[in-house]
Amino acid sequence: MEDILTILGQFGAIGTAIGTILLVFLFWKTIKQLEETVKLSRIQSLYRFRPWVGPINSIQFMSTNPKGEDQYAISVKNYGEIPASNVIAKFSMKTELITKEMLKNQELFTSFNLGPLLPNMEKRYWFFIESGLIEKVRKGTGQVFIILQFTYEHHGGNSEYGSISHYDATTNSFIHNEMWID
Repeated sequence: MEDILTILGQFGAIGTAIGTILLVFLFWKTIKQLEETVKLSRIQSLYRFRPWVGPINSIQFMSTNPKGEDQYAISVKNYGEIPASNVIAKFSMKTELITKEMLKNQELFTSFNLGPLLPNMEKRYWFFIESGLIEKVRKGTGQVFIILQFTYEHHGGNSEYGSISHYDATTNSFIHNEMWID
């Protein structure tokens, strides 16, 4: 009888050891799963749960003012799920080709603070171009290029939307040459 109890005690000890090893393995797998969940949450907070500010439509002609300037407008919207704070619109115009390198010289830009943009909120930004320059493009004797940049802040840092466009006389509108989101 003692031999049977000793054998049962040994089987019990072996069973307890196997159970402990199995439990440690399950804890390890649970910790690995939690690590993946944290990684996914971090990715979501950096890319999904952030503002995405961009245009709703193309640049539109509004009117000509008494100073001889044509007024244009572009509407932007926050497509993201959280607010974009401190949205700043920057504009510059030239009669020769513009490149993205121009962004390094912020003195060439006029800036306007649009304030915050809540999710799905829209705002308009107006800019002016001399009517004489637009008329030269219509006659085929000139060109007008513009660069627009919208920078905004969020919990993950700073982001921007930008575009370089030129005025096309045949369509009487601005055509985007280049667009970017950072």
